[in-house]
Amino acid sequence: MYLSIPATKLWEELKENCLAKYGAVTAVTAISLVLLRKWIAGGVCCCRVRLDGKTVIITGANTGIGKETAHDMAMRGARVVMACRDLSKAEKAAAEIRRSTGNGDIVVRHLNLASLFSVRQFAHEYTATENRLDILINNAGVMMCPKSLTEDGYETQFAVNHLGHFLLTVLLLDMLKKSSPSRVINVSSIAHKGGKINFDDLNFNKAPYDSLVSYRQSKLANLLFTRELARRIKGSGVTVYSLHPGVIRTELGRYIQTRYPLLSALLSFPALLLMKTPNQGAQTSIFCAVAEGLESHSGCYFSDCKLKEPAPEGKDDLAALRLWKISAKLVGYEED
Repeated sequence: MYLSIPATKLWEELKENCLAKYGAVTAVTAISLVLLRKWIAGGVCCCRVRLDGKTVIITGANTGIGKETAHDMAMRGARVVMACRDLSKAEKAAAEIRRSTGNGDIVVRHLNLASLFSVRQFAHEYTATENRLDILINNAGVMMCPKSLTEDGYETQFAVNHLGHFLLTVLLLDMLKKSSPSRVINVSSIAHKGGKINFDDLNFNKAPYDSLVSYRQSKLANLLFTRELARRIKGSGVTVYSLHPGVIRTELGRYIQTRYPLLSALLSFPALLLMKTPNQGAQTSIFCAVAEGLESHSGCYFSDCKLKEPAPEGKDDLAALRLWKISAKLVGYEED
């Protein structure tokens, strides 16, 4: 369900209240800012579905939209597994969620998506100790970081944003199928638009490294992975969705702040007006996880709690198949 208060009704209510206290110019300015913030906030997931008895994994759940998503899942009664690289931050976030929701069934497990060994270890320990998985939310990511390679030799943004989540998902597929109906949610970005999978140079060894080009490649990979996974698991009871959460005030932009401190400072005030809060940014992830009736849209892309048409490059099924095959090879995954 998508919540939307008619702008005309909101305008009339605000106008009446503001005009009583302020002058006409000030009132109109205040009302315009409120309406702008409402428009930027986007959709709100109003689905009241409970998740008692169900288990949810959220990667990168210790901060930003991951933490807000974990809080919402906990409020619905789910067992929430916070899969995080920084255990101290994760434990602190888990304690806050337990305290604020009254749900004590919040578990922290170590997961470093930049390490295929860590991903395999997480999946092995999870399947050995847990008996179900109803929702997998692949939320963690890095954005526009300086060029570096992971311990496995892969470019960091492609490895963390795509390869790590690819391996995690396929290793947990059997449990997802046993727990069906179940869902996989891949947090992508509008940045997939204009992206390209550089199949012959995934690590940017030949072409000059551009952090934005690399980021777009990884976010496009999220969409293509979603489409190909949906095709392969059709009829299994598992469905998969990708989404754009919006432009959000989170720690994800820390590399931009480090590299361009002056620009970051100049944009900090406008950002308060033009960017979503983490809670607002989490709404589409929550929507894809719990909204009823989405099964026929497996493989699709969402934004602001609504079905959204992806860019043409995000609908290239041949590229999606090629990406699946090369990803499986890179992570050492052999299908049955």
